[in-house]
Amino acid sequence: MGRELEDRDHCKGWVVTLQKSVKSLHFGSWEEKEAAAEEIRELAEKCLKRRKIMVGLGVIPPLIAMVGSGVVARQSLAVRALTELANGSFTNKALIVEAGLLSKLPESVGSLEEAQKQEFALLLLAISTLSANSQISLTSTKIVAIVVSILDSCSNYYSTKESCLSTLFNLSSVLDNAAAFISSGAVEILLKLSLVKYSSEKTLAILGNLAVTLAGRKALERNPMVPEGLIEIMTWEEKPKCQELSAQLLMILAHSSSLQRLKMARSGIVQVLLEVALLGSPLAQKRTLKILQWFKNERQVRMGPHSGPQVGTVTIGSPVSRRDEDEGKRTMEKIVRQSLNKNMEVILRRANRAEDSSKFKALAFSSSSKSLPY
Repeated sequence: MGRELEDRDHCKGWVVTLQKSVKSLHFGSWEEKEAAAEEIRELAEKCLKRRKIMVGLGVIPPLIAMVGSGVVARQSLAVRALTELANGSFTNKALIVEAGLLSKLPESVGSLEEAQKQEFALLLLAISTLSANSQISLTSTKIVAIVVSILDSCSNYYSTKESCLSTLFNLSSVLDNAAAFISSGAVEILLKLSLVKYSSEKTLAILGNLAVTLAGRKALERNPMVPEGLIEIMTWEEKPKCQELSAQLLMILAHSSSLQRLKMARSGIVQVLLEVALLGSPLAQKRTLKILQWFKNERQVRMGPHSGPQVGTVTIGSPVSRRDEDEGKRTMEKIVRQSLNKNMEVILRRANRAEDSSKFKALAFSSSSKSLPY
């Protein structure tokens, strides 16, 4: 009996606090609104039932107004409260977006303190999970721009970058959002982060989502870090998942552009592909052998419709003149032959350390520029 009375008093206590906080949010001074936002955050983190009750009492619009106030401390309080309200509730997230959150967000948060950047990153991560729902109107351009500004300006705050990359991954899974990534400069920043081992896997997954769109592939092809950066990642033996994702990107780029294939060959990709084909994971081996087969058949400048990853209705192969075609074939054959002759001994030494070295050694010895393993 005493426990029941205690629980009843506790419940009555938070309800009274909530009523006061809601009243202050709607009608109080700015100082009262700030105190109310903090109280709502504390109450909201307790349980999902409370969050739903709070949203039903209309706390979202005044909190969003605080986000748009331009006062950093006030924004911070409101962002933390909204993040707690969004936690675990699809409905609450949708109501936050419908109440106009995106229009109140600052254009850039790059000048904020690291803790405040992290707060915005957590709120945007919660909102980004709505992107896959076609019933919710989620304007990705502003979210991507803010997340990119956080990534570009934050220090070595692992959790903040992890939240940003998770947000971008959610948004990149919707192909229509590719334009937002390109216009915000996200591709260059993502390529740089792909060379950082702790963030590489998720970054490569985002780039893989973008690469299946024509605009995304063009953005990758124009970047000076491609293909050298992706080839470097292929050498990370201790990161097999990164090797697999990098190989997937290289497959897409090599399949759609003869110029990219030539750049890859000049960057020494053949040696790296052979090493991964000998020592990589089964999936990485499969992808690298596919690319090696394309180099073997480079004389067929335009690839067949089923020789690579299916990427929509994009026309495969870059248009080239007959003279460029012949010159490209000669250059490619020379590079492949030189690379194989120079690096076969190195590859065999590494293959000898593998359990099935005898099998791969025979494969490597039987390979030549005219007969690559596949």
